[in-house]
Order: sequence, then C-alpha cells, then structure tokens
Amino acid sequence: MKIKTAAVIPARYGSTRFPGKVLAELCGKPMIQWVYEKAAASIADEVIIATDEPKVAKVVEGFGGRAVMTSPNHPSGTDRISEAVQGLDCDIIINVQGDEPLIPTSVIDGLIRKMQEDASIEMGTVAVPRLRSEIENDPNKVKVVFDERNFALYFSRSMLPYLREGGKDTKTYLHWGIYAYRREILDRFVRLPEGRLESCEKLEQLRALENGIRIYVMLSDLESIGVDTPEDLKRAEMKIREQL
Repeated sequence: MKIKTAAVIPARYGSTRFPGKVLAELCGKPMIQWVYEKAAASIADEVIIATDEPKVAKVVEGFGGRAVMTSPNHPSGTDRISEAVQGLDCDIIINVQGDEPLIPTSVIDGLIRKMQEDASIEMGTVAVPRLRSEIENDPNKVKVVFDERNFALYFSRSMLPYLREGGKDTKTYLHWGIYAYRREILDRFVRLPEGRLESCEKLEQLRALENGIRIYVMLSDLESIGVDTPEDLKRAEMKIREQL
C-alpha cells in the first residue's frame, strides 16, 4: 500500500518581524509562490497552503495553488498544519516553511523518502553544516546536535556545542525549519502542552524532545535562505537571479 504524503506550507500573514512577507514580491512573484512551486515539484502527493488571511488565499488561488483557511488563533505553524490536514488522506505530513523560497526540492524529496523507507522514524528534519563563526552569534540561526544515528539531542538559539578553551572543535550544524511527521505523531504533538524548554528557547521542536518523540536529522550540503527580514528578501532575490 502506498504511503501518501502531503506537503503543507503554513503562511501566516502577520509576521512580527516582517508583516505580509509571504506576499512580498520576489523576482516578479510573491514569495509564497516560489515556495509552492518548490513543493509542487517534489514527490509529495498533495501540496496545500494553510493560511489565516483571505488575501493570501486569493493570491494562492490566482497562481493555481490550493489554499486552506485556518483559524487565526493558532500559536504555531504546526497547529495550523494540523487543522489544515483534517480530513486529508495522508500518512506523512511535510511542513515546508512559507518563508523558504529557495528550499531545494531534492531536500523535500529526501525527507519524504527517508520517512517512507524507515517506519521507525516518528519525525524528521534537516540540518546543514555551517562554520561556527557563521552561526554562533545569531539567535535566529538555530543550532542542532545529534547522536551517532542522526537523532537530535538538542536544538538551541545558543551555540551548540560550546567550544571550551582547550577543547577540540567539531562540526557545527544549522537547523532548517522543515519537518516531517507521521500522522499520529502530529496529532499527538499538537495535544501536548508547551514544554519548559520550548517556552524558554521559543523553539517548538523542543516540545517533541521533552516528550520522548525522537527527531531524525537528515543532513544536506545544499543551501537555502530563510526570509525573516527585508534584508533577507534582498539576499534571496540575488540568489534567485544568479540561478536564472
């Protein structure tokens, strides 16, 4: 029996740092369209955009995408996704961030295949190697450490691992905010209360670790640009123009 997969893109309009960023123009198209096209080119069986804003839904429908309206009161994108997939026939849900216009389709495919091939993986995500100097002083760049089987040990806005004076340095990794969930794990996750570590770092993936849900970390050496600010949008536009 085929394991069905849905890629869901949460697209909240009222971003705190960059309001309306999902509709910001990027090389002649709204940013959300770039993300949708990356996901639509993947092996996912279905792609939907989960939003709380009619303006976003109208734009999505205008370029031929499928938008699902969700409550404006969700505390996180994961909760928005959980509502959007209710009634959808799928076994694996991929959370593709709406502010990742350069997310490589091959990364989405790789995460889907890993979940399909290994039924023991409850939840998956992606990390890329980065120099310590590139990420250590930026709390918006989330760091991750994992065990010998690539299961996450911890995520943090602080530097992981800390290099003590006289210590031997090791590779450091930047976390990408793309997730894969088995249907039952997503349903369980959104019912869990906010965790103490999650509340401290403001990283919802820590809720999973705090409750014994293992997160597999797939490694990639590809590049993407998460758009959190207008400056990030300019960087993404430069990168897209290089690729055209």
